[in-house]
Amino acid sequence: MVMLSNYFWLYAALATGTVSVAVAVGVYFWVIRQDAGTCRAQEVAGWIREGAQSYLKRLYTALTVVSIGFSLVIAIVFSLDIENLGLGALEFDMGRGLMMAAAFIAGGLCSAVAGYMGMTVAVAANVRCATAANLSIVKAFKVSFYAGAVMGLALVGLAVIGMSTIYLITGNPEFVLGFSFGASTLALLAKAGGGIYTKTADIAADLVGKVEVGIPEDDPRNPAVVADNVGDNVGDVAGMGADIFDSYVASTVAVMLLGYALFSADAAMQLKYIIFPLALCSVGILSSLIGIQFVRIGEKGKPGEALNRGTIITCAVFTVLVAILTLTGNYNMGVLWATLAGIIAGLVIGFSSDYFTSCEHNPVCSTAKVSGSGAAITIICGYSYGLISIVPAIIGIVIATLASYYLAEMSGMSGIYG
Repeated sequence: MVMLSNYFWLYAALATGTVSVAVAVGVYFWVIRQDAGTCRAQEVAGWIREGAQSYLKRLYTALTVVSIGFSLVIAIVFSLDIENLGLGALEFDMGRGLMMAAAFIAGGLCSAVAGYMGMTVAVAANVRCATAANLSIVKAFKVSFYAGAVMGLALVGLAVIGMSTIYLITGNPEFVLGFSFGASTLALLAKAGGGIYTKTADIAADLVGKVEVGIPEDDPRNPAVVADNVGDNVGDVAGMGADIFDSYVASTVAVMLLGYALFSADAAMQLKYIIFPLALCSVGILSSLIGIQFVRIGEKGKPGEALNRGTIITCAVFTVLVAILTLTGNYNMGVLWATLAGIIAGLVIGFSSDYFTSCEHNPVCSTAKVSGSGAAITIICGYSYGLISIVPAIIGIVIATLASYYLAEMSGMSGIYG
């Protein structure tokens, strides 16, 4: 029987995931307590809230049916003993199939819950942020940022709880892969459905409002505008949340499986490196909770600078905690260098995106300047900057990938793990 000390970071992951969800719930109630504004503002916000809830109800009803169907297929397929199938011996392991199906359903369920929490706080925060903006930018920024934090904290918390629980029960990371399957399935359908809905409503609202009737954009007198705002919430919040949840889980499970395959000959080392990604998730949550405290602005402050400051502090804290984890846990230094390379690549992507989309930098200013010459030159200029903007991200990812591989290899670890 494995001693509890070997599972310290597994239980730590469960604890930090629970803390993350608890903080998300606490922040949600803080947002709800803020002033919701005038009766008219609350009325319009109520239309959007009801529409978003109706859409999600229909979406999740359909996804439930699809998930049940997929889970039945998964239960049957993973009950078969594939290794002996070619030898003419057909054997069934129903327990394996049912566990994989349960993990699949759990992945979809956690993704749906995280998306629903994010959308619920978003539709509640919309009117409260608008009301706070009448008072000060500080108040409005705080409401909007904390509302967004609910989604992020709930997402990573539920993901870590789900992965840790499944591995704790089964002791096999292959079953955690079923959790990832469930998250991917829901993300595909939720993101695609929400994206189609929001763009359809957006175009319809603009055509009817501005072209046919001649009323301003986003005017509440246009019913299509309500559908447009509903789409923004279900597509850009619930759908995007499901997509991020999928990416977060998939990347973590991939590293768990690499550790499982790489150290198959050494059970102790195998356990150590299977749990390591969950340990990284734990310190990542702690780093984020610390970094959130530094995202503040003054009366003349700029939101972009506050967000960048929070990102830098979070990455710095995460780097220190990963170094401590690597040294105290007696992990190979290669995993530290690989993690640092990933952090740097993420910062490159984030800051390059900020440069090409911020009104304080040349690309946006140049595009705005040439827009006076007509639509054609505006499209060409914007499209050109769009093509250029991906270059730093691609270079950052390539360099980080190569650095991870070779630095891990130089540290005596198989490069593929990095």
